[in-house]
Amino acid sequence: QVQLVESGGGLVQAGDSLRLSCTASGRTFITYTMAWFRQAPGKGREFVSGISRSTRYADSVEGRFTISRETAKNTVYLQMNSLKPEDTATYYCAARGVGWGTPPNSGDAYDYWGQGTQVTVSS
Repeated sequence: QVQLVESGGGLVQAGDSLRLSCTASGRTFITYTMAWFRQAPGKGREFVSGISRSTRYADSVEGRFTISRETAKNTVYLQMNSLKPEDTATYYCAARGVGWGTPPNSGDAYDYWGQGTQVTVSS
């Protein structure tokens, strides 16, 4: 079993930056593919970024967001720069018990989920 805890969300203005963190516990973190998804009010869940041995980004965040991991701390980060009001959402961390291959962009491929952290970007 894997437990995921997100942190780092908040209220910022357009153009600002935030860094989200997701700390995993319970299993060997290094073998997992990790990802960030988001869900805005009234909308479906959306893939944001994932990391295994490679990284993957949604077109909407490419060039603005950067995903990284610190294995020693069992933590994955999402550095979000040049935030826009349309980035407003609850952001969820997800883990998949397969550490290779391109990170899937479907939530159904992930086995574990965090509780989410709110990001609000004002215009």
